[in-house]
This record gives sequence, structure tokens and C-alpha cells, in this order.
Amino acid sequence: MKTLSEHLTQYAAYHRDRRNIATHFIGIPMIVLSIATLLSRPGFELFGVGITPATVVVIASLVFYLLLDVAFAILMAVLYGFALWGGAALAAQSQAVWLSAGIGLFVVGWVFQFVGHYYEGRKPAFVDDLTGLIIGPLFVAAEACFYFGLRREVLLTIEEKVGPTLIRDMNATHTDRKRLHES
Repeated sequence: MKTLSEHLTQYAAYHRDRRNIATHFIGIPMIVLSIATLLSRPGFELFGVGITPATVVVIASLVFYLLLDVAFAILMAVLYGFALWGGAALAAQSQAVWLSAGIGLFVVGWVFQFVGHYYEGRKPAFVDDLTGLIIGPLFVAAEACFYFGLRREVLLTIEEKVGPTLIRDMNATHTDRKRLHES
């Protein structure tokens, strides 16, 4: 199994433009909330605890994160707890509100993702490796930690392999793409 740094480095290779990362801070939480919303129905009780498909997905994700890094798993548990709470609140509404909120958040979240990848000039990471779908939320949490000076050793490992983040010159990016297609 890959380490935390290996997963984040692979994902970061697709996310070096700061505008792309910024759109992920909006898009990924929207997508996570949409999935929590859509999977919050139907629910059942097990030993007096309410269980939904969303709960099962979150638990499976947290086990994966726990295998990578305890501190990040704890952070993700808190963040996913908020997503489950918000998703359950939306799922408790009428069917029209539940579905429109869930689907709307999902679509708008992905629009943000694809706008970010337009700036990046590169396809999303999950296209090449489906683990990008579970690493995406962890990447956003890690980037927030890096911004506040936390987990610097992880950031340095990532930057050593894929370089620092930057703002790409869009004209150069489009020229480079054109040149690649001509050859």
C-alpha cells in the first residue's frame, strides 16, 4: 500500500496551479456534502445507532485514512462528521429538496473542479487512478494544514517530487498544448 506522502504526491502532480487548488477548496466539499446528502436515505438502526449508506462510505473512507495517517484520519473524521450532519439535515427535507440539493451540489461541485483543471491545463487525477476520488478530500485538508504551517514534512516531501504550487501563464499553457497537438 502507498504511504500518505506517495498518495498526496501523486495527487499533487495534477494540482500545482494555485487557482486549481482554490477551486478544489470549494468543489470538493460540495461534492462530499452532495454524496453525504444523496446517501443519507434510506436509513436504519443498528444497536440504537442510525446507519445510512453515507455512514458506511464515511467509515470505509476513515479506515483508509487511518491506515495512512492517524492525525489526518482524525481531521477527516471531524470534517466528514460535518458532512454527515449536513447531509442528514438535507435528507430529512422533502424528496424534492433532498434530491435537488444533492444533485445540485454534485453538479456545481464538479463544475468548480473542471474550471480548476482548465487553469491547471491537466485532466483530473482520478481519470488516471480512481484512488484520486478518495484522496481529493484528504488533499484539500492537507493543503489547509500546509497553509497554516502544519505537517511541513509532508509538504516538503511533496514539493521535492512535484515542485511548489504556482500560477500558470494561461497563454503559455495553451501554446504548449497546441505545440503538443501539432507534433
